[in-house]
Amino acid sequence: MAFEDESGQSLRPSKARTWSRKGSTPVVKVSGKGSGRISVAGMVCAKSGLRTRLIYRMMAHHGRRGEKKGFKEADLARLLDAAHQQLGGPIVLVWDNSTQHVDAAMRALIAERAWLTSFQFPSYAPELNPEEGVWARLKGSLANLAACTTDQLVALAKTRLKRMQYRPDLLDGFIAETGLLLKPP
Repeated sequence: MAFEDESGQSLRPSKARTWSRKGSTPVVKVSGKGSGRISVAGMVCAKSGLRTRLIYRMMAHHGRRGEKKGFKEADLARLLDAAHQQLGGPIVLVWDNSTQHVDAAMRALIAERAWLTSFQFPSYAPELNPEEGVWARLKGSLANLAACTTDQLVALAKTRLKRMQYRPDLLDGFIAETGLLLKPP
């Protein structure tokens, strides 16, 4: 069973609470230059008897002309192929009703893969997707960090996602938070 979703992060960090000495407010300086951002597509993969896995792909947008700004159907198909290779078996994929997930091009790509069965979440149901927990954790860990360049943002995000990959208990917690039962009662 695999849960897939996409997310993005810009160079401008989100605001978060922090600690400081009494009377000195911490200040995070942001240059405001550039229009760089990253897009991440990830999958939380769970199989009975095996550890839960996080598989992701990242795309950096430096704001250059003609540069891809997000994941297209072919990019998502490559992610699914990589997950199939890493997991070594058929995949039951559950994802949202995003345009690139339900259009004719994606349906054709799914039909070409006999090992893939795809289902959609109900309309606007992020609370059912464990991948939302991954994005919340990632964005929380990037809050108040001011990356100066898109490449620095990529490095920070990869570090945090790699840490999550080595914590299957954390990924199990994201699944438990949804209330979904993956094992028969």
